[in-house]
Amino acid sequence: MTSTINGTTSGGPPSSSGPTFDPYDNTPELIPLRTAAQAGDWPAVRAWFAGLGSVDQLASASSLLADIAGVENFLERAVAEEPDDPLPRALLAERYVYIGWDIRSGARAQHVSQDQFAQFHDWLRRAEQLLIEVCAAHPDHAPAWTARLMTARGLQLGQAEARRRYDRLSAHHPHHYRAQTQLLQQVCPKWGGSWEAAHGFARECATAAPDGSNSGALVALAHIERWLDLDSGEDAAYMRGLSVRDDLRHAAQVSVLHPAHRPDWNSIGAHNAFAFAFSLGNHWADAAPHFAFLGDRASESPWYYLPDRTSSFLKCRKAALDTRGGVR
Repeated sequence: MTSTINGTTSGGPPSSSGPTFDPYDNTPELIPLRTAAQAGDWPAVRAWFAGLGSVDQLASASSLLADIAGVENFLERAVAEEPDDPLPRALLAERYVYIGWDIRSGARAQHVSQDQFAQFHDWLRRAEQLLIEVCAAHPDHAPAWTARLMTARGLQLGQAEARRRYDRLSAHHPHHYRAQTQLLQQVCPKWGGSWEAAHGFARECATAAPDGSNSGALVALAHIERWLDLDSGEDAAYMRGLSVRDDLRHAAQVSVLHPAHRPDWNSIGAHNAFAFAFSLGNHWADAAPHFAFLGDRASESPWYYLPDRTSSFLKCRKAALDTRGGVR
């Protein structure tokens, strides 16, 4: 797999200072969470979570908290002091998952050592024990089920078990975007699935969700995964194909470009997925509305798949927005 972005020039809009990949810069409402977490202030973290208005916000915040080094220390104390509260247990479990995955790394299995795997599985088993307890007592707790999709994948529990967990979550919270992105990873070939399953699940998400949902971005993410798996030359041809372009167009129109779409914390990631996918195929006019929405708000995924994410984002944005201005 290689970059398929060609024929662009560097730079962004004249007023741009360049993209930011920091979720806290892109979503300032999240900054108090980071401040409280870095201070080890569990009461402030708990109060911040109590003010959230949706399970999608809860899932996004859980993921960000889990990526902050050292939070396991105050979360372990919170679990000991508040054993009946599902929130600290779910948050601690997800932190354990992140610790384990950092040890494993994102490399393919053949490049991961036996010691890395042993530590990885140990952390996941710790997380799984906490999550089993939470899900048994609180079967509608979305962050716990979402984290269990990650432990199912890492512990190689299989396609059927992963789908069972997703269905349990979906029964309470249908169209849960973060859970959908986790299951999409599971159904890709690299985790024992197939391309038929991956594209089928992505289209299932896009079709079943209400108009304006972020779920249509699963279609873009599935095509990006396919691009990653192809050899140089084949990857470019795949993304430039008209069937892929039309699939992306339809998914964008029923999701983030639909009049019913109401931007939320997941919208930035969803627009970045479409902007990236259309750019890989040099479908600049189709990428333009996504870059127009984003401005400087980039997301690490999927731009980290390219050698220089900042330069790549700027080149693609310029090429896309130039089409809107009639320059290209």
